[in-house]
Amino acid sequence: MATSTPAAPTGGQPHPASAAPPGKGGAGGGSSQQSRRNIIHRFDLKGMPYGFIAPFFLIFGAFGLYPLLYTFWISLHRVELSTMHTREWRGLDNFTELLQDDLFWNALANTFTIGVISTVPQLLMALGLAHLLNYKLRGSVFFRVAALVPYATSIGAAALVFTMLFERDFGMVNWALEAVGIDGIDWSSEKWPAQFAISTIVIWRWTGYNALLYLASMQAIPRDLYEAAAIDGASRWQQFRTVTIPGISATIIFTIVLSTIGATQLFGEPLIFGQGPNGVSGGADNQYQTLGLLLYEEGWKNYQMGRASAIAWAMFLILILVFVLQRVIGRVTSRKS
Repeated sequence: MATSTPAAPTGGQPHPASAAPPGKGGAGGGSSQQSRRNIIHRFDLKGMPYGFIAPFFLIFGAFGLYPLLYTFWISLHRVELSTMHTREWRGLDNFTELLQDDLFWNALANTFTIGVISTVPQLLMALGLAHLLNYKLRGSVFFRVAALVPYATSIGAAALVFTMLFERDFGMVNWALEAVGIDGIDWSSEKWPAQFAISTIVIWRWTGYNALLYLASMQAIPRDLYEAAAIDGASRWQQFRTVTIPGISATIIFTIVLSTIGATQLFGEPLIFGQGPNGVSGGADNQYQTLGLLLYEEGWKNYQMGRASAIAWAMFLILILVFVLQRVIGRVTSRKS
């Protein structure tokens, strides 16, 4: 019995399966969904890290970069504190007048000398203290916490206590000097005694903090280096000089940078040490006026915000110059070694 074959559809009509339009379940819909997933995945990999760090840059832009740029804009004008909305364009005149001002050079010299007097002994004492704490001692945790207590003390409290210690008539420092036959010193009226007294406050407050930084860096040095040096017959001083110092050189540079920034911005200690109207001016003869005090005096005592902004930018440029010199010296010494 013969079977009949169904005839092909006439009129060029396509097969129903092949005529189905691309939709959600078709190949075109799947490819579009896949492309969207790829875009989201690429954004997740490349864009999310920027989203995580965006809050920092927003806060830095609002409270760091914008005040810096606005201060530079103010430094180009004559602006008084009482009428901040009224500005008179001066260009770089505030900076040129600053370079011709004896008070600025005096404050710069005082900032430098107080910075040297406070930074060099501070870092040397911190290095020695960290070296002692690096050995096994009974109650080492107590000594480490005690070293950090001065840093946790407020500047105001520390400055007031040291001001009473260095008081001319009833201070304990003069009492101790007179007990050994040395005449008392007028610490606040003479230049070098006043700067020494202010530096003492800075040394007391920051030595323990730097010592803990050095201690953490020392504990990261492999003990094998010390054992090898001891086998070679190196004494403890030689181990300290040839193993410890090179091992914490990066931390030493870091503390030098921090101390330089702190010395340039020194304000609270000399202000409180002055006790009264001479505090802002750094003594009757400006013998211990720093750049920070001069900035405050120009802006909030003389109401000259343009000059105060110029001093602020001068401090900023001085720090940049110091860092550039430090990098150059570091590269030169590294090449020689």
